[in-house]
This record gives sequence, C-alpha cells and structure tokens, in this order.
Amino acid sequence: MKAFFERLGAFLTSLRVWTINILTLIVVVYLVVVLVAFVQQMPATVDPEGRVLILAPEGLVLDQEAFPSEFSFPFDMPDRQIQSRDLTKLIRAAAKDDRLTGVLIDFSETVFTGPSTALAIAEELAALRDAGKPVVAFSEFLTTGSYLMAAQADEIFLHPSGSVSVSGLGGYRSYTRELTEKLKINIHNYAQGEFKSAVEGLTRTDMSDADRLQREEFYGPIWTAMKANMAEARGVEAQVFQEFADDYAVALLNEAAYDNLAFAEQEGMIDGTKSFPEFRAWMIEKFGKDEEQEERETYPHIFSDQYFAQLEEEEEAEDAVAVVFVEGTIQPGEIGPGVAGSHDVADLIRRAYENENTRALVLRVNSPGGSIIASDMIRDELLTAKSRDLPVFVSMGDVAASGGMWVSTPADAIYAEPTTITGSIGVAMVFPTLENMLDHVGINFDGVTTSEHAGWGINQGVNEKLDAIFARFASSAYERFIDTVAGSRDKEHEYIRSIAGGRVWIGSRAQELGLVDELGSMEEAIAAAAGQAGLDDYRVNYVTKEPPFAFAFLQQFSAGIEITQPYGAFGRQFAHLLESLEGLNRPQATVMCAECMVELL
Repeated sequence: MKAFFERLGAFLTSLRVWTINILTLIVVVYLVVVLVAFVQQMPATVDPEGRVLILAPEGLVLDQEAFPSEFSFPFDMPDRQIQSRDLTKLIRAAAKDDRLTGVLIDFSETVFTGPSTALAIAEELAALRDAGKPVVAFSEFLTTGSYLMAAQADEIFLHPSGSVSVSGLGGYRSYTRELTEKLKINIHNYAQGEFKSAVEGLTRTDMSDADRLQREEFYGPIWTAMKANMAEARGVEAQVFQEFADDYAVALLNEAAYDNLAFAEQEGMIDGTKSFPEFRAWMIEKFGKDEEQEERETYPHIFSDQYFAQLEEEEEAEDAVAVVFVEGTIQPGEIGPGVAGSHDVADLIRRAYENENTRALVLRVNSPGGSIIASDMIRDELLTAKSRDLPVFVSMGDVAASGGMWVSTPADAIYAEPTTITGSIGVAMVFPTLENMLDHVGINFDGVTTSEHAGWGINQGVNEKLDAIFARFASSAYERFIDTVAGSRDKEHEYIRSIAGGRVWIGSRAQELGLVDELGSMEEAIAAAAGQAGLDDYRVNYVTKEPPFAFAFLQQFSAGIEITQPYGAFGRQFAHLLESLEGLNRPQATVMCAECMVELL
C-alpha cells in the first residue's frame, strides 16, 4: 500500500510539472508571436512626398481611450480606440501638407460615440477638401455614420456588389413588464421625473408619451443636422436622404444592395461603382504609378499610422490649460472602457489643479451619468479647483446628461455642441423583489434581527414602511439634484424643476433654457478658459491615466476578440432581462440617462 501511494504521488508530481510546463510554453509562444507581430506592424518610415494618404480608421472614435486596470490573459482586451483629437490632428496636418497629392478615405470600419463626434470629424474632412486637397472615398459598404464621412469627399465610389445604407436615427427597446409578471418578479419603481425613462423597459409594456416626445425632440434636430451636412457636401437636396431612408430597405448584410446603389448614384449620393481592380486602375491614372513598388502595380500611398508617426510635436509653453475627461458611465472606482471611475477622475482633477503650471481647467464630459456619490466625488474636486481661483470650464460632447449634468455644475461656463444631449435632471430608482417567485417554487425565509429591517434583501417584499422610506430616499435625491443645478446656474428652484423631470434636451435648446452657456467645441471651451485666465501663450495638458504596460503593448492585437453565446430569440430576450436586472440587487438611486445614447447605424 505504501509503495502504491508513493508511485501515485510521483505520478501526480510529474503530471503537475508537465501541466505547468505546457501552460508556460503556451504563454511564451503567445508572447513571442505577439512580439513578432508587434515588430512587423510598427509603422515603417515612408516619405509622404507625392503620395496619397490612406485614411481608414478601424475602431471606436472617442474623446479619451481607457483600459482595464487589470490584465486577464488573453481575451480581456478592449476594442480598438481612436482619440478624436489624434484623428483631428492627422486630418489638419494632411490639409496643410503640400507633399501629399491626395487623400483616400474609408470610414466603413469606424464607430463613433455619438453624432456630435461624427459631425465634428465630418467638418474636419470638409475643411481638408476645401483646402484644395483631392479627397476620394471608396468603400465596400457605407452606413449612416460612414456615409457622413464619405460625403465630404470630392468623389465617392462603392463596390458594385456593396451597399449604401443611410437609415436615419432611432430604434426600439424591449419592454419586459409582462415577462416579469409571468415570472412573478415584482418591480418597484421610485424614479423621479415624468421623463426619466431609464427604467421604463422594466415597468411598462410600451413607450410612454413623455419618452416619445423627448426622443422626437432630440432625434429630429440631430437627423436634420446630419441631412443638411450631407446635402451641402454632395450638392443635393436634403429630401433625397429622407427619401432614401424611408423607401430603401437597410442593407443588413452590407452587400448586394443593388437597388440602393442605383438610387444613390441616380440622385447624386455617390458618383458610381468600381471593382477593386477598376478603382486601383482609376487611382493610378489619377495619381500616377508607384515606381518604387516592384511587387505589385499600385498608386503611391502612405498609410495613416505611418504618416501620424512622423508628425512633429509643437513647442509647448510653460502655462497650461489642463483637460480632464469624464468618458462613460460614472461609477465609483477606477477608469475603464466605457466607465468614468470617480476615484481615478477625482485623482486626475486633483493632479491637474495641484500642478503649478495649470492656469485653467476644462472638464470634457461625454457621459450619460450614473452613481450619485461618484458624481459628487468628481464635483467636489472641481469645487476645490475653483477655490484655488482656477477658471473651471466644462465642454459637453455627444452626451452630458443626468450625472453628466451633475458633475458639470461647478463650472464657470458650460460649452455644448448644438447636437449634445444634455439635461435629464431626474433620479432613476428601480429594483426587483423575488418573494412571489420564491414562494411559488417553495423557498421560504425566516430569521432573527435586532431591528425592523436588518437583513432585508430582494428575496423579501416591500411593506408600507419600506415603501415610504424608498420613496423619501428617491425624492430627497431629486430635490438635491434640482438645488445643485439651480444654485450653479443662478436660477430659481421652481424654474429648474419646470425643465427637469428627467427630460432630455438638445444642446441648442439647453442653451435657450440656461442649462449651458455657449455652443461650441472643446477647443473653443479651452480657448475661453485660457482667455479667462489671461493667457496668450499656453499649452493644452491632457491629464489622463496611463494604460498598464500589457494593454499598451498588446492592445492592437487582441482588439475585437469576443466570445458570444448562441441565444435563440427568447434566449436573447431573457438575457436582456437579466442584464437589465443585473446590479439592481439592492435599492439604489442613480442619475443615469439610458435614453441618451444615439447610435449611427
């Protein structure tokens, strides 16, 4: 028996060693492959003289990239992120660069955080075209966002079997009240504000009249602005794009939309179609042949990463306007993709105002809000910056609503884009209780407590006393929100209440209502902050959180890796319900605007 266990122990030890060795080998091989790929994909130095700049960004265009704080091997990388200021810098440099003979754009693999960001980049491309640089757009397919970019080109071509799909804005959401009732899940709603529709998906079977009204009032102006931009760029009537969106089916597969292509060419939305060989020959005829390319026949070109790597940094002044970003949902904790972690954001604001060279501070907000305490943590640091006599300005991006509005209140001045979505001064508070469902399946709870509600959880019901407590909790948070905005905007409490109610406003309307001061870009907000600080010569100091080395190194190779589950139709709906309920396992008032996100599909 002793010999048997000795042999078993030796076998298990050997197995453990082999397992560790194999796992180590896999990790080493992976890192070697990544390192080789990294070296191979580093931008080669190419002289831009006489070349066409190929601008085909792939990824999400946002104000500030963010990374998880911890690295989980190997599938935990965020999607590729493109900072809007970097893209703007590249486009402006190309407009001034006489060495470049033209620019080829393809934004079909580009996603924008919202319409304000997309319109801003479209304006930069229009300025590039107006600078006299030939701009050509060629894609396999174009959707609303990518067509907005392509429209700024002198000529637009698509593949003959591709598609163009300008489908407008808006969409549908699921309403799960009937499902939760069938599952015997009680949904308790204490949301404050008639227009605070963040919780409607759980509490109703259809869209409320209030939510429909506010969505119509911000989708309409944004869509009008986009149609006007595309129409002016292409020299056609805006009605053409409305007719296209109304009468031509969305090309869901991004190919073989022959009727769409025919209408688009007939009405001047595009200039024609070309296969890849035809387009390559056309570009060679237009820009010449690359005599340095021996392996294949092509036109002289330089890729955007190669070009961007060669751009020189401008000389920086000593005085600085610091810029801190609130990008994503406001939550306690650390910054991550889509998350404005308040601990990190507050630390960045503190770092900015403690820097002896900082003369003004700009908070760039692109957030639908989130946690109240997290929003207050950010607000507290801005108030501290103001107490040091620093000008504090806010620049609102695609969306700065609810908690995004809350954190903006200390500003000396608030700038917003005309199409910024803001407001939503209200409180969302909804949570489920499962007492009926658990009772139905035979699960009971009992215990001993030293106070009436000690140990309460969502597996128990809500009695009249708790109901009153929760209602008072949400109401006091709402009153605090109104008071905070009223004090910061120098308005009467009742006036802010009249435009609050959780209602969302477009940037131009928000200015009329006094929620924002000026309509303008982040650059204009920075210039105004510098002006108030009395600066003629200054630099912009983007105060950001550095990514962990592993993410900085591996970002471009793991981007886009995702694991999906094959849900059926009901499975997807049920999964959506579970996602909606996730995080609602305890009563919590939030300043969140779920209805504020606008996708460019």
